[in-house]
Amino acid sequence: MTDKKKLIAPKLPRGFEDRLPAEIAAVDEMVSTIRKVYERYGFDPVETPLFEYTETLGKFLPDTDRPNAGVFSLQDDDEQWMSLRYDLTAPLARVAAQYRNDLPSPYRRYAMGPVWRNEKPGPGRFRQFMQFDADTVGSASPAADAEMCMMAADTMEALGVPRGSYVVKVNNRKVLDGVLEAIGLGGEDNAGRRLTVLRAIDKLDRFGVEGVRLLLGKGRKDESGDFTKGADLPDASVDIVIATCAASFDSSMPFPTVSAESKASADGVAELKTIQELVRAAGYDKDRIKIDPSVVRGLEYYTGPVYEAELLAEIPNEDGQIVRFGSVGGGGRYDGLVGRFMKDDVPATGFSIGVSRLYSALKLVGKAEESATLAPVVVLVMDKAAQGDYWRMVQELRSNGIRAEMYVGTAGMKAQMKYADKRNAPCVLIQGSDERAKGEVTLKDLIEGAKAAAAIKDNKEWKAARPAQLAVPEANLVDEVRKIIDRHTS
Repeated sequence: MTDKKKLIAPKLPRGFEDRLPAEIAAVDEMVSTIRKVYERYGFDPVETPLFEYTETLGKFLPDTDRPNAGVFSLQDDDEQWMSLRYDLTAPLARVAAQYRNDLPSPYRRYAMGPVWRNEKPGPGRFRQFMQFDADTVGSASPAADAEMCMMAADTMEALGVPRGSYVVKVNNRKVLDGVLEAIGLGGEDNAGRRLTVLRAIDKLDRFGVEGVRLLLGKGRKDESGDFTKGADLPDASVDIVIATCAASFDSSMPFPTVSAESKASADGVAELKTIQELVRAAGYDKDRIKIDPSVVRGLEYYTGPVYEAELLAEIPNEDGQIVRFGSVGGGGRYDGLVGRFMKDDVPATGFSIGVSRLYSALKLVGKAEESATLAPVVVLVMDKAAQGDYWRMVQELRSNGIRAEMYVGTAGMKAQMKYADKRNAPCVLIQGSDERAKGEVTLKDLIEGAKAAAAIKDNKEWKAARPAQLAVPEANLVDEVRKIIDRHTS
């Protein structure tokens, strides 16, 4: 009696996704659209490796301010710690410093690729996801921030999101810094509590005012019973933060008096006014780009204007409740990040699109469809001794720009047809000995045939009709196959 073979369960690690051909094709098309917008704005591509030295990434992590946490890390044979990049901005800072003598200033680049977060996964929260960034390094002008907001708006519209269905929201971390300083959270000793406050505010769109109030106070328990410890601010301080971040304004920007008492806040308000004037002058009204004091962004490295592109479409969440989809991209000014590698700080600002999240959103609102690429034509093998003839036909189709493959399995005609159906092939090529003797090939249009077969109930009638099947001279093979493909792609 032999031991049973121990099988390994085929399962993904939590927080990761497989992507199949239809989604890949649709995402590629979406990415191509984003790239065209970025290039139209004058940004050039750059690629950086998936790993950076952990000290390069620094302490600016999404869920912690401790180095080497929140990221996936390994130690090299020279005992140097390396980590998978958690965003595309920290690698850019290293590139800008390393090649500073060769790059123009300001330096404008875009980059796309996967990033990794070593965090607890959840609905819509992945450990690996795709980002598409654009950044300007070397400009301290609010004009660079205004341009990012305009590009974000243009990108949404290029992807088919109509005006009124999205908004780019802008705030300034200097305003928040002034508020936090006024309530006693200034200085390095309070860095941890400041970050807790910022992350609480960042959840305003998800949890509402009362939920954020709990996170600013003792803490909040979610529906599952998990408790998140709060910032433990006194009630008066909570009121001040809420009053600032839940305000609604545009042209007058009536920040609470406490923020105006801080130079940082006054500078932040002035920058917001400049950004607003620039985008309005360029034709972007408040329905497309607006000042919103609830925007904070979750990363610690932001030093000035911050912005988010939000979809306003209302969709059902996991519990069936109708909610806004929310942010699909964001960014801001990070004037201290490049300066970690140099004697002086270097101003920089950038915008990042969460490609995976945006694709999910566009699918939900009907602006993204899968299966953009037509499957290959399949050449069936009717006579194994004639495989050379079948390969010649396949190569002739390929050399004329037609996707094609020869069936390389060992099954018979019926199984080969099932294979072609499963491949979603537009048509199959059939050549037995009779067709070969006549110099012909039988083409079967599977798409048209499926439609015709659905309308024919009687098997005898189906056999007599032979729907969507025709014999063509082998010399006309390419032209006849192209006619079938054109019929289904026009």
